[in-house]
Amino acid sequence: MADTGKRGITIEGLRKRYGSGDTAVDALKGVDMTVSPGEVVGLIGPSGSGKSTLLKCLGAVIEPTGGQMTLGSDVIYDGKWKIKDLRALRRDRIGFIFQAPYLIPFLDVTDNVALLPMLAGRSDGESRKRAMELLEALDVAHRASAMPSRLSGGEQQRVAIARALANRPPVILADEPTAPLDSERALSVITILNAMAKQYETAIIVVTHDEKIIPTFRRIYHIRDGRTEETAGEGRPVDKEQNIQSEEETA
Repeated sequence: MADTGKRGITIEGLRKRYGSGDTAVDALKGVDMTVSPGEVVGLIGPSGSGKSTLLKCLGAVIEPTGGQMTLGSDVIYDGKWKIKDLRALRRDRIGFIFQAPYLIPFLDVTDNVALLPMLAGRSDGESRKRAMELLEALDVAHRASAMPSRLSGGEQQRVAIARALANRPPVILADEPTAPLDSERALSVITILNAMAKQYETAIIVVTHDEKIIPTFRRIYHIRDGRTEETAGEGRPVDKEQNIQSEEETA
């Protein structure tokens, strides 16, 4: 797989229309977004705002109606898909993190992470070496031979993050990754995502309703009625956030 050169993701004037004629619904009405390598940004908005539609377009799950998307140095959509193999695009160039880890239960931790590089054509040895490097970076290398059922919830989440990074994608889409977690674990996940974004020069978009983590973003895209507005976030350090949380709990 060729190196992508420039990283990150840029979206310009992205539109998505469902249906046609009088019954047409414009879910996205010209979305603009840029996320640089090493950056973690928040994407927030109420139900029905177009958030899910935007995530599906970014993940090449559905086709937009218009606009342009550039991933790394490649224009992947410009009025139509410019990439023939969308399945390979999703596998090799876009990382996904969900609320649930969705680890493969009959593969051990190492193989869960190594599977995507293997499917992308890398050798077993190279894939497993990359998996171990990621597991070490995420402090779960000691669980490399464990089956998913033997992991704690936090360990499963870290393995899922390692898997998302396995093919060194220019972008990772994290869909409500902290929703089921308490404050301490939620902030731990955000700390990990920020560290991994910087270490692997990956742009990470976090879709969230989680009030615990929103203050940690330096930039936030608000989506409402199919349009995005960028605002500066607080960029609050996680340790400060934890102290505030502790003070609130003991108040």
